[in-house]
Amino acid sequence: MQFKYHKITVKVGSNVLAKADGTLNVARIAHLVDQISLLHKNGVEVVLVSSGAVAAGRAVLEPEHKLDAVSQRQLWAALGQVKLISRYSDFFQEDGMVCAQVLTTKENFSSRRHYLNMKNCFTTLLENKVIPIVNENDTISVTELMFTDNDELSGLIASMVDSEALIILSNVDGVYTAPPGNENAKLIQKVGIDDDEPENAISGHHSEFGRGGMLTKFRIAKKLANDGVGVHLANGFKDNVLVNILAGKDVPHTWFEPAEKSASGVKKWIAYSDGFAKAKVVVNAGAASALKSEKAVSLLPVGIVTIENEFKKGDLIRIVDESGETIGLGKAQYSSDKVESEKRSEKQKALVHYDYLYMEKTTNGKHED
Repeated sequence: MQFKYHKITVKVGSNVLAKADGTLNVARIAHLVDQISLLHKNGVEVVLVSSGAVAAGRAVLEPEHKLDAVSQRQLWAALGQVKLISRYSDFFQEDGMVCAQVLTTKENFSSRRHYLNMKNCFTTLLENKVIPIVNENDTISVTELMFTDNDELSGLIASMVDSEALIILSNVDGVYTAPPGNENAKLIQKVGIDDDEPENAISGHHSEFGRGGMLTKFRIAKKLANDGVGVHLANGFKDNVLVNILAGKDVPHTWFEPAEKSASGVKKWIAYSDGFAKAKVVVNAGAASALKSEKAVSLLPVGIVTIENEFKKGDLIRIVDESGETIGLGKAQYSSDKVESEKRSEKQKALVHYDYLYMEKTTNGKHED
């Protein structure tokens, strides 16, 4: 059997894996595993980003006394992760395959060193024919530094492992022209690189068990597509949906067309590390215009108007124009206290070299975060 991709990341949401009462939908997990096993045995490398731990933990026990939201989530995540990965392991074993659990937090991606260490982990697992199953470690994640949801995590993972595509399995067929409950709503089957209009139709509603919603999925999908990764939003309740999409069959879903040019490894890390920017650098109109042009341009200190917060060499900094609009993110080549002296230098050294500069894309006049 021929498939259109050789390496993919699959994200499956809580509403696909959990029943209404919070118990795991074991039959759905088994079917997902069978699809991944078939793909793997036909030469497709698969990384699975799976939600469902918190939902699974709810069915294990109820707290003996009332807990705050963070403690409750920690309890259910710790209990549910064991149950979830055990199910996956048993089903993959039945198909003659081995899976591995990878728990991570957003902080693990805060430095290039940590990022490369995580990338090496996935490379080693895939080289040894192991299916990595990834989830955020909700037991120790600090609320302020948590991923928006596993959609954000899956985007980062897909970019990190150089996946050709990310397939997000939810409880709807994809992005619609209006909220799905509306009788006039139509499924949007393709979103082009410059097609941002569908975002206006999306509700900010979150699912019962997950933290994210379709708006998050859309923005993650657009960001990945701009970086050269194709994204498919599809209904995880439809039988063989994963296999059929990769086989090129006509499956009702939304496909985000990828840009032809892919970002470098360093720029991919910077793109998904915007939450770790140490400072904000405001640039003048000339510098902003140069950075936004099609030319490969570095940020010189002469174009800097003000600096908000101190930073050190190697820190990530957010670059904004004088109206406060984000232009991009970059890795500082020297500390903030050297900027003024560099301005006076005859041969200025770039604060952010082009190779370490990621330019944000805009949608509907707003920057994608």
